[in-house]
Amino acid sequence: MCLPLIAGEIWVSPTGKDSNLGTKDAPLQTVAAALKQAREWRRLPNPSVKGGIHIILKKGIYHQNKPLFIRPEDSGSAESPTWIEAESAPQGDAIISGGVEISQWKKVTEHIPGLPAEAQGKIWIAESPRIGNKLLDFRQLWVNGKKAIRASQFAPGKMERMIDFIPEKEEIWIPTTSIAGLENARQMEMIVHQRWAIAILRVKEFDIQGEKTRVTFHQPESQLEFAHPWPQPIINGEKGNSSFYLCNAIQLLDQPGEWYREYPSGKIYYWPLETENIQTASAIVPALEQIVIVDGSLERSVSHIYFKDVHFQYSSCIRPSFQGHVTLQGGLYLLDAYKLLIPGLPEKAELENQAWIARPEAAISIRGAEKINFSGCTFRHLASTGVDYEWAVSNSTIQDCLFTDIGGSAILLGSFPEGGFETHVPYIPENPKELCSHIHITNNLITEITNEDWGGVGIGAGYVSDINIEHNEVSYVNYSGICVGWGWTKLNSGMKNNRIHANYVHHFAQQLYDAGGLYTLSSQPGSSMTNNRIEHLIDAPYATNDRAFYIYFDEATSYYQVENNWCPEERFDSNNPGPGNVWKNNGPHVPKNIKETAGLKD
Repeated sequence: MCLPLIAGEIWVSPTGKDSNLGTKDAPLQTVAAALKQAREWRRLPNPSVKGGIHIILKKGIYHQNKPLFIRPEDSGSAESPTWIEAESAPQGDAIISGGVEISQWKKVTEHIPGLPAEAQGKIWIAESPRIGNKLLDFRQLWVNGKKAIRASQFAPGKMERMIDFIPEKEEIWIPTTSIAGLENARQMEMIVHQRWAIAILRVKEFDIQGEKTRVTFHQPESQLEFAHPWPQPIINGEKGNSSFYLCNAIQLLDQPGEWYREYPSGKIYYWPLETENIQTASAIVPALEQIVIVDGSLERSVSHIYFKDVHFQYSSCIRPSFQGHVTLQGGLYLLDAYKLLIPGLPEKAELENQAWIARPEAAISIRGAEKINFSGCTFRHLASTGVDYEWAVSNSTIQDCLFTDIGGSAILLGSFPEGGFETHVPYIPENPKELCSHIHITNNLITEITNEDWGGVGIGAGYVSDINIEHNEVSYVNYSGICVGWGWTKLNSGMKNNRIHANYVHHFAQQLYDAGGLYTLSSQPGSSMTNNRIEHLIDAPYATNDRAFYIYFDEATSYYQVENNWCPEERFDSNNPGPGNVWKNNGPHVPKNIKETAGLKD
């Protein structure tokens, strides 16, 4: 006779104590303490591990002062996984948060130097939190769950056009009228629109010369911005010059819902919305760049950790305040890049530039792992990437989750080789296990993302194999919806058997162009793109041409089967594709049942 396995339970509550036993009536207080208890059960071993361990989070907010660190010793097994899950409904949400609350707001009645006249008498001030022995640095503020706007010139559909962009002198020329009242501002940033990416450049100096002004920038971003050719702003394009806006100055705090953090005092200035009582509002700033770190190796992986119905909220990305932010594509930022005087690499004779990149920060990062699954989870109020399966991750799933209000990409997976690995050289690791493989991204709602770095994407996969991206809805994204592939190469790299099936992508390319609802790069034998629905391609208001497509096979895309993808018109493009692509029955004539069954399942 087979006896049923009994799973062990470890209960956690924000009102518990880590000295408790971890029972339902005497819960622990932190998820880290629960993981440690589970780790000890497995080490000893404790009979409670039979059938798995359930770390059950009661309703409430779990404030973290450091990332939740999950290591090989935390691994479960197929017979005994570890679940980190919210208590069953209707008890309420269990939120793991990297945020800190701002309180003790005071209304300013006296005159504030530099503040626009319309804002005088309407501003409230609070102090930045002190973490350890210094003031917390941050670039985001949420009030009652709504992201406030850093004081800026930007308004929907409105950006200034630059006059000139001069790489050899590392300078941008703009209309002098665009800096009226900002001549003495400090800590300013210029956000530059450059085709399929933006750049965040810290302003060093304005040099006013009549009706035009020369702008120079701090290092390292100045050298990166002007040395790399792809992408750069365009002068005299089909629709004029590239655009920009300025932000992060008290002189720009001229609308309700805007805020500014003063340096070096750390004072936070905020103009509340008419519907807000800032004294009773929830005002949150992020303190952690990473909320969860799963870190294993090829020799000792982390395995069988399942997150269920957990909310992850409030992560930071502070690097642009100290280094700027100049990207190559998809939010991958440049470490070094330049144009080659004499083109050519052994791997690509026609190559005329080189670039070395790094991954953007991620709220949840996973390395060296398998069976790291998320189901029914919510990822919200995050400054950069949501979930990143970085390296050597396999047989994992993200299913039935919500991603919204995210500064960069919702999901990244696979290698975008970093550091000293030049980005156009095919990534072929000696150990194939280094490639992320057999990851399933299914039935997730991804919406209102890329609100900090417009160049992020809904789902972005680099060097991957046997990936299944199926029945997701991706919407309201500023660049591309679903992107698979990296390297711009027709050479074999191990990418293969990637499936993009029955997804619904809409309202994309809102701010950038050279975009695709579905977008691919490089050789991927055995891959397919079927039964997807793509619509509401937005013609970006600042684009200098119309390069955006429902399906975009960018450089060297090879060996894709493209069939039965519905879109309102045959607006496709293949830019220098490789061999083996087969297109069949794509466009507005695809059967109605295929169109209607794409996207989220019930």
